[in-house]
This record gives sequence, C-alpha cells and structure tokens, in this order.
Amino acid sequence: MDTRTLTSSPALLPALARGALLSPLRRPRSDAPVPATRLVLPGVRVDLARLAAYERVCGFATGSRALPPTYPHVLGFPLAMRIMAGRGFPLPLLGLVHTSIEITQWSPPPVTAEYELAVYVERLVPHRRGTEARVLTEARVDGGLVWESRSTYLARHRRRAGDTAPESATTDPSGAGSAGGAIGTGGTNEVGSTDGASGSEGPSLPSRAEWRLAGDVGRRYAAVSGDRNPIHLHPFTARLFGFPRAIAHGMWTVARCLAEYGPQGEVTVRADFRAPVLLPGTVTYAAEGPAFELRGKDRVHLTGEVRPALW
Repeated sequence: MDTRTLTSSPALLPALARGALLSPLRRPRSDAPVPATRLVLPGVRVDLARLAAYERVCGFATGSRALPPTYPHVLGFPLAMRIMAGRGFPLPLLGLVHTSIEITQWSPPPVTAEYELAVYVERLVPHRRGTEARVLTEARVDGGLVWESRSTYLARHRRRAGDTAPESATTDPSGAGSAGGAIGTGGTNEVGSTDGASGSEGPSLPSRAEWRLAGDVGRRYAAVSGDRNPIHLHPFTARLFGFPRAIAHGMWTVARCLAEYGPQGEVTVRADFRAPVLLPGTVTYAAEGPAFELRGKDRVHLTGEVRPALW
C-alpha cells in the first residue's frame, strides 16, 4: 500500500465538491479495486477550545484528560473524505450511507498528546442492497496505536448476478443512512426513505433519559465537527434532499449516547445507524449492561454496545 504523508488536514468542502462531480461517473460493484493509498497526517494537536465546544454539544463533561471516544473520528474524517472523493474510490460519494461504526480505544487518548492519524479503505464487501466500503482510521501516540475505528459506508445499487451479501450485513440502511450520514446528495447521510427501520430486534431496553432536541442541533454539531452537510442544517436545505426537516448527524447520536453511558477506558464501541432523527424532536435513550439504543415514538434510530477492548 502506498503511504502518502500530508502536511495539513484536508478541507472538507472541496472534497465534497470533487466527490459530487465524480459521482455520476462511478459504477459501483463489490469486486472493484480499492484505493491502494494510506493517508497519514502527523503532528496533530487537539484545539482545546474546539474540543470543549464539541464536548458541550455532545453532552460530555469538559476538562477530562482524555478525549471523548468519538472525537478522533472528527480528527480523521477529513482524511477519509479525501480518499472517498478521489478518483481511485469506486463508489459514488453522493448518497453514500454511513451504516455503522466500530471504535476500539486501546487506551484513553490524552488530550494534550501529539497524534499521527492514518486512514485507508480496508476493503469492499457485497451487501444485499449494494456494496459497502470499510474505512479504517487509526490514531497513534509515539508510534503506539491508542485508537482505531472501522466505518462502513454503503452505496445502494442493483447487485450483479453472482454477488452474495455476507451474513453480517444485517443493518437495514433504508433509513440508516439518514441516521448515520449520507454523503453528497445525501451528504454524510442518505437521501430517501426511512422504510424498514422501525422497531428493534428483541425486547426493548429500559429507558434511562428523554431528550428534547432543538432544531439547531445539526448546526451546532456542524460548527464543532466541520461536517456541514446541508441535510443537517436547515429544513429548507434538508428538503432539497428528500427530508421533511433537518436531521441529526449520526455521529452526534453516537457521541450523545456515549456521554450518557458514562466513563469509558479500554473499550470497543459498536453502533449501527437505523433511522434518521428529525429535528426538532424527542428521543429516548435506553441502556442495560453493554447495550444501548436511541429510539423515537415508533422507531429505533441507533443501536450499540460498549464492551472491553480485547487484543
């Protein structure tokens, strides 16, 4: 794999524009080659003011010596966008759906550390609704891996004869993309329907908190994360992409749930995006043991679990 070292974090808006222009030229398929490029950004320092703003928006306590478990994703997301918007990425960026994320925190990432970030596309896998890309993000301190994540992004298309979806591809993304994020015409969140995402498998978890979400949650999270996808910002921009109102960022829903879940150390967090959270709105946080979920009146928006990290 070819490693390219960057000198600064890529700008998100130019990457989105480039990906949008290239999307109509791409014909997704699960056997396409993935970019043989690993982007590395050394010398990353956390902006403490921006971190504090992020913590307030997501509900984390401020002043911790460790980063929230979702914050390295914010640091690495511009690198992921650079790869997915490039010519070598085989899936169209427009409508690409963030269906799940798995975060492993090998040790609590220090706030004051200097990080080396690395991002690459691990592989493509067939899904019953199209093709998924698995994108790996790593954060190192002094050469040691302290944090990594695997995000799955789904491009929905008709599968060719002979393609078989893996057994693990169980998330129904018909509404999940909007919850986790579709990119481009769906932004980092998916445009379209929310069918098939109501309800959850098995008995409901006990309710722990009810949150009334203001209409500006998407704008506030965009200001601290840099993800200014129009589907999250205003009702009129969201309607351009098929949503009746603005929707919350999927990564905000994960962060908010983890802030409520409580302190984390060496853990693995798995979250599956099920359905969009319309803003303003009311949602219920539920949890028991390692499992948590975010649900509305008639659908589950997010399911997840927190378990000890195992090498």
